[in-house]
Amino acid sequence: MTNIEEVRGVTFNLQHYSIHDGPGIRTTVFLKGCPLRCVWCQNPESQDFKPVIFLNLERCTGCGTCVNACPEAAIQIIDGKSKTDRKLCKGHGQCAEVCPNEARSLMGKYMTAREVFDDVNADAIFYQNSGGGVTLSGGDPVAQPEFSRAILKLCHDAGIHTAIETSGFAKWDIFKGILEYTDLVLYDIKHMDSAKHKEYTGVPNEMILENAVRIRKELDLSMLGRLPIMPGYNDSPENMERTAQFIANDLGGGFKVHLLPYHRLGETKYARMEEPDKAVSITPPTEEHMAELVKIFESKGLETVVGG
Repeated sequence: MTNIEEVRGVTFNLQHYSIHDGPGIRTTVFLKGCPLRCVWCQNPESQDFKPVIFLNLERCTGCGTCVNACPEAAIQIIDGKSKTDRKLCKGHGQCAEVCPNEARSLMGKYMTAREVFDDVNADAIFYQNSGGGVTLSGGDPVAQPEFSRAILKLCHDAGIHTAIETSGFAKWDIFKGILEYTDLVLYDIKHMDSAKHKEYTGVPNEMILENAVRIRKELDLSMLGRLPIMPGYNDSPENMERTAQFIANDLGGGFKVHLLPYHRLGETKYARMEEPDKAVSITPPTEEHMAELVKIFESKGLETVVGG
């Protein structure tokens, strides 16, 4: 049997002193891998499991140091700037290590559960004083279930409050294993129409909604709704009304809702992945529109805030 401390996975950021991913001061552990492919994804570097290179062309001088360092011969200098053949790139990161201008950075790092725990546990005093803890995000923790479960158990056994932010798209047996050591679930609900959900995210929503109900009814875990608001995709009054009705009727009282307005950070990230054509340009919702959506959820008796 594998020692849980030795379970390995891939992270792409450990964000300390976070105040937006659960109560109190937290460390958010961003994991690689996601079962969804949302057209509006704001962390596209998290979608695949392997590490990925970010390229900041503004810093690139075309010196060619990266070309010589790449073991896959995946880099060329074109028009005075480096360019990566993403089909050849394996994400080893040598190019990022040698770049004198820090134009290249590696998004993704293999770690053991113990290494992650040691990092987050260093801030235990802040969690205790603020009622905070650790939150697994991504990507999605369900994409690395063994790794996620190992981290959560180590934190749970140390008395650290645990949370996960998830799409909920996982078979129940797998999901339940992660939830065993989870104190709070930040649950994404993206669209109530399954056909549109599949069109916009690549997967239908039946399992997501069923899992949400099972978490509440079978496990009675604390949950908080995290609803990304994407104008033109899921922000219609009809969809918001259906979402609010589902939460109020099927998930029960004490369910708080955070409405998260779209921002354009993901568009910049696609450019750094040298895949600008994959970015979808969406105009962020206005404050007035967000206020209207808040009223829909409050009308169902749901405590609702913008952001968080």
